[in-house]
Formats: sequence, C-alpha cells, structure tokens
Amino acid sequence: MSFHVEIIAVGRLKKTSPFYTLFDDYATRLQGSFNLIEVEGHTQADEIKKIKEKISPPCPLIILDERGKSFSSIDFAKKLENFQVTRPGKIQFVIGGADGLDNKIRQKADMVLCFGALTWPHMMARVMLVEQIYRAQQILANHPYHRE
Repeated sequence: MSFHVEIIAVGRLKKTSPFYTLFDDYATRLQGSFNLIEVEGHTQADEIKKIKEKISPPCPLIILDERGKSFSSIDFAKKLENFQVTRPGKIQFVIGGADGLDNKIRQKADMVLCFGALTWPHMMARVMLVEQIYRAQQILANHPYHRE
C-alpha cells in the first residue's frame, strides 16, 4: 500500500547533516507521494502559527509528542492503513520545535504519537518517523524488511 504523506516539521535539515542522508534514503524508498514542509519561527507562537497554516483538514493529522501513545510497528502500520481506507488522500504528520506544540494543535490531531518516554532530537525524530512510515508500507506489503 502506498501512502500520500506530508511531514510538517520545525527547523531546516541541512544537507551536510548525517541525518539528511538517512532521511533522504528512507524518503526516496517511500511508495506514493511524499512532501516535507519545513517551517521556522523566532518564537514558539510563530512556529505554531506557521504549522497551523499548513494543516489541511480533513486530512488525518498525526502529531509527534512525548505525551502521545507508543505503538508497535505493526499497530502503527494498521493505523496508517485504516486512515488510507477510511479517509483517502494524504496523511499529515507534525513535528514541533524544541518547545513542543500547543493544545489547539493536539486537539486537532487524529493521533498523538510518541517514540517512547525518551526525548529525541527533532532531526532524529524525522529520520525515525520516515523510517517507520517506510516500515509500515513494507509490513502491509508482506515484505521481509520487518521482522518480529
């Protein structure tokens, strides 16, 4: 199953960063359409405003937040599949800045996702997210990339 994915993230991933190479590797493997929207602001309020301008209802909205729910890779794949079946079109993901996201964005989210109780650098979270989206596609295609 191919997904139509858009990641809205605070900050710019520099091409000289080792995270860029990893991110790009997984992003180019994705089936379907993929778009990364990077926003920058001088304050959290500025970042939030720019993020809100990019959110496209009625697309499913998944935000990454430390207060979110952790899923197994298989359960995450099933959630993405369900979104694609029940609400065809793109799925939007949001990764906030260092100060996080406000409650108004959290309340709009269809899913609040957490990569565990640890705090991750935002650029690493991007790599982890795009890898999990790729992994979800492989799980749904019964490809041996994912092993249980």
